[in-house]
Amino acid sequence: MAERGRRTVRDLRRGNRARVLQRLYFDGPLSRQELGPVTGLSSGSISNVVGELAAEGLVEEAGVVESDGGRPRTLLRIAPAGGLFVGVDIGETRVRVELFDLSLEELARTDRLLAQHGYDVDRIVGHVRSGVRDVLRDAGADPRSLLGIGIGVPGIIERDAPEAAGGPGAVVHGQTIGWSAVPFEKLLREAVDVPPEVPFFVDNGARTLGQAEMWFGGGRGAGAAAVALIGSGVGASVNRGDAFEEDLSNTGLEWGHTTVQIRGRRCRCGSIGCLEAYAGAEAMRERWQEAGGPLPADADDETALAALIEAARPEAGGTPDPVASAILDETAEFLGAALADLVNLFLPERVVLGGWAGLLIGPHLLPDIRRHVQEYALEHAVTRTTIDLGHLGPDAVTVGAATLPLADFLSRGGSRPAPAPAPEPVKAADRVTANRGRDMVR
Repeated sequence: MAERGRRTVRDLRRGNRARVLQRLYFDGPLSRQELGPVTGLSSGSISNVVGELAAEGLVEEAGVVESDGGRPRTLLRIAPAGGLFVGVDIGETRVRVELFDLSLEELARTDRLLAQHGYDVDRIVGHVRSGVRDVLRDAGADPRSLLGIGIGVPGIIERDAPEAAGGPGAVVHGQTIGWSAVPFEKLLREAVDVPPEVPFFVDNGARTLGQAEMWFGGGRGAGAAAVALIGSGVGASVNRGDAFEEDLSNTGLEWGHTTVQIRGRRCRCGSIGCLEAYAGAEAMRERWQEAGGPLPADADDETALAALIEAARPEAGGTPDPVASAILDETAEFLGAALADLVNLFLPERVVLGGWAGLLIGPHLLPDIRRHVQEYALEHAVTRTTIDLGHLGPDAVTVGAATLPLADFLSRGGSRPAPAPAPEPVKAADRVTANRGRDMVR
């Protein structure tokens, strides 16, 4: 009898394919000769694996380079047409759905605004359903080419929840958006019109942002990085290792609900003194309105934050509004103190500020934020940490969501999902649970 845990020939083959795909994905194009040293595989194994992947349409030639004293070398790369991924960002103001090819080049996108209906569960599920349909149609793509759908959503994610907790699949506990034990993965599997074998991956939006920045952006190459998502709300993730390490970890944190002010402002989570109640775009808008800032009552968070920045830091050389300036100065200090906590707790090499609001305020506040981090953090910890803006722009959560199925695909050596039976219909009781708290977010 084979020993428990012993690797089979199939496991070894899949591992070899995964090594080649990962190196081509993150470091390609590479020649067969270059793949040997970076994967640790023999030339014969490289030849076999590359032949398999090319026959499956996952790897293609990318030109020829001259070799010193030898034959020209053929470069290889990931074949963009080898498959499709969908990334979904359940954001504070919209649901964004993007379709990517195998190289994560965007093929199509669509947005669904949330302003009028908030986080109504059935409506958001409908937005994802219609968004996936629309991007596939707009790109002229075959749903059978889908390798997976990743979704970033606010809240705590309970993976592989038991039936009694709303599973199977990921269940979302999103206190700030009025979701209590929402069986989100089950609802999506029932609603989204894709082949039943297409896997869904639901995760915290800050965690998807962190993975995107670690793979392709401001965290790339760092052994450990803390990535902050600042939008209408606030979140963070702590990321260790790189894409080639089996012990890569990426932990989403409810950082926005750490206390920065005793007996402070009421947060939308129901607690008081949370970072999000001061540094989130929604909170900054409310604070400016309470102080008499010249904003229409129905201004959304993005419009309000842009107006606040312009009032505090006028580009045309006008006189800064002292109230707006004070709010931004206070926000910089709250963020600096809270980031110092991340530095002291996790000792990251890099801190990356992302999210649409983070990227909006960052160019104006980054020097002050760095100064406050140095004031509040331990000296030894902060001297080894750099603090910069994210590199991937406001689409980083969507890109990060697409990396969830991509990571799974690469780890399986490029094998496609096996056909699976269609999920059982969601029970009426699950829908009642899913909609609990709807009135809170309207």
